[in-house]
Amino acid sequence: MEYGAAGTLGQSAAGRIECQSVRKTYRDAAEGTEVLALDGLTLAIEPREFLTLLGPSGCGKSTLLNILAGFEKPDAGKVLLNGVPIERPGPDRGVVFQDYALFPWLNIQQNVEYGLREKGLAKSETHAVAQRFLAMVGLSGFERRFPHELSGGMRQRVALIRVLAIDPKILLMDEPFAAVDAQTRTILQEELQRLWMQTLKTVVFVTHSVDEAIYLADRVTVMTARPGVVKAIVPIELPRPRDSTSDGFNHYRRAITQLIEVESRKVFAAAAS
Repeated sequence: MEYGAAGTLGQSAAGRIECQSVRKTYRDAAEGTEVLALDGLTLAIEPREFLTLLGPSGCGKSTLLNILAGFEKPDAGKVLLNGVPIERPGPDRGVVFQDYALFPWLNIQQNVEYGLREKGLAKSETHAVAQRFLAMVGLSGFERRFPHELSGGMRQRVALIRVLAIDPKILLMDEPFAAVDAQTRTILQEELQRLWMQTLKTVVFVTHSVDEAIYLADRVTVMTARPGVVKAIVPIELPRPRDSTSDGFNHYRRAITQLIEVESRKVFAAAAS
């Protein structure tokens, strides 16, 4: 990404992700059992694509995101970024969490500058870049505020631009808007879409909301009940910005909701048995 005098966002080299027969188990400490989260999941995510992961609770969406981030390793199979195995976290992948993950002892200007300083940018440059990103999301004038002084929506905007500012190839987002109210969530979805259309980064976005998945995605990936594999991939062929009341949007909503309901019934049946 280029930080020119005009303050515009350039487009960094995008990343292609390949998941090949990924298998992952973890230990349930409470039950003392091994849980199979992913079992042979195969998925390709194209450069500059906005892909959403959708599925019932416990289907392995967050597990997959953690593997893509390098926080966890698969027990079997491969995960490749531009043909190179992902083995650890790296600056080419930025992660936005549901709980903001801001440093409470730093003001929001310092939070945005943190990753830039870690990359070795000069103090004057980190300040200018942080100012530019804060202005992009309507937070100019709040630079000296601390996270606890901001609303949930404002904190999530800071979390988003803190990651964007370091210019990762991949943006990994784990239900980042789940904790805010409905109105704020709509605003944040619009903000994210606008920033994505400027940067055209590869985005993998975990959500439980069918509407959110359709509104944001180029493709919606529906996962099965645990153990998770890809049940269906639905390309969203609607112009942006999208109207959630349109006939086309409703068509996708019905089709994807039906796919999810089938998998959710499996979860309920397993719990009852």
